Amino acid sequence: MASTVTPEPAENSPASSRPGYGQLLRTRGAWTFLLPGFAARQPFAMLTISIVLLVQHTTGSYGAAGAVAAATGVSMAVFAPYSGRLADRYGQRAVLLPGVLVHALAGLSLTALALAHAPLWALFLAAVPTGASVPQVGPMVRARWGVKLQGSPLMTTAAAFESVTDELTFVFGPLLATALCTAVAPSAGLLTEAGLTLVGGLLFAAQKSTQPPVSAESGHARAEHTSALRVPGVRVLIVTFLGIGSVFGGMQVSLAAFTESIGEPGLNGVLYGVFAAGNMLSGVVCGAIAWKAAPQRRLVVGYTALALIASALWTAHSVPLLAGLGLLVGMCIAPALITGYTLVDGLVPAGARTEAFTWLTGAVALGQAAAVTIAGQLEDRLWDGAGFLVPMAGTVLALVILLALRSALVAPARNRTVARGVGHRVPVTVD
Repeated sequence: MASTVTPEPAENSPASSRPGYGQLLRTRGAWTFLLPGFAARQPFAMLTISIVLLVQHTTGSYGAAGAVAAATGVSMAVFAPYSGRLADRYGQRAVLLPGVLVHALAGLSLTALALAHAPLWALFLAAVPTGASVPQVGPMVRARWGVKLQGSPLMTTAAAFESVTDELTFVFGPLLATALCTAVAPSAGLLTEAGLTLVGGLLFAAQKSTQPPVSAESGHARAEHTSALRVPGVRVLIVTFLGIGSVFGGMQVSLAAFTESIGEPGLNGVLYGVFAAGNMLSGVVCGAIAWKAAPQRRLVVGYTALALIASALWTAHSVPLLAGLGLLVGMCIAPALITGYTLVDGLVPAGARTEAFTWLTGAVALGQAAAVTIAGQLEDRLWDGAGFLVPMAGTVLALVILLALRSALVAPARNRTVARGVGHRVPVTVD
């Protein structure tokens, strides 16, 4: 039976002060799931780049490397929502324990097949379970915050903190994976990813006291809230997150190809780290500002800036210019991610939020998968840097859809709005 987590009392959100990161981190029991959660989600940032570098080394083709990485991303995007739904229904621990074991075994199999120069179809077969079993630790941590802070304006601060944590992993993950693959062995990145996933996932699963309780709702109510995908606003957010995924995937392949073309492959991790650092720093600032604009408006404005700057990436032909543009692109991504995750709290019933978060995480993975495939083909067939056209196309198309359907992001009448905290108007579910 899942343990019961009691929401934090009102003392966590005094009217006399603005909730901030310090207050958030003083939430009782937070560190028991934050530290193992950070360790367990770190490998996720290493997976795609580790596969790209390993398969490119063994096949000599960025197209093949991107396709195998894409198979991993697609399978993760397909299976992640089901993982979230199972976690909502049976508990996070019940999903994590078998998941991390399968992922570690699948990652080892993919590594062995690549080193053995197995045919491409065999790599695809190993890539599918590798992606399908990626533990959805980030959404699970967000769901734990949702239970701990139910009804508190600290929820928006928690959303910002989680996005910053995600981006911190994307600062260190690619750097670590690139260093291992280039300085140790091409397989070292994927092997380390599998090992960290196993250890970190088991440690996170052991934190039973903070996992959200399994819903004991009736069969009718469970059927009513079966899928977060039924919420129109979630579908709009999925499209916007697909565009963000196209930036991640396009940057990973294109930066690797660019740095190899200039004879400095070690700069790949540095440039991607600059991009992720911009993402992380803007996330810190975004969570500390007392915003007055509605989150729907902030998402539109921020996403417009992202599309405009991403459209300039393909014009960069030097390391300093590419680093500068990458920094700006990264600075535009974090606000969009933070706002999107914050909107889920008001759009989706509590019993389906882990699933909703995994839909968004899966959308990023799917966008990344498509991007690495297309960018790899463009890099192989066209000029060095042609892969940067992918982030431009992905974000522009997503922006068009976001503008057309932004009204779906308004929370339904069953929610009330709390205009406190760090300035976000945080919709709070009234059950």
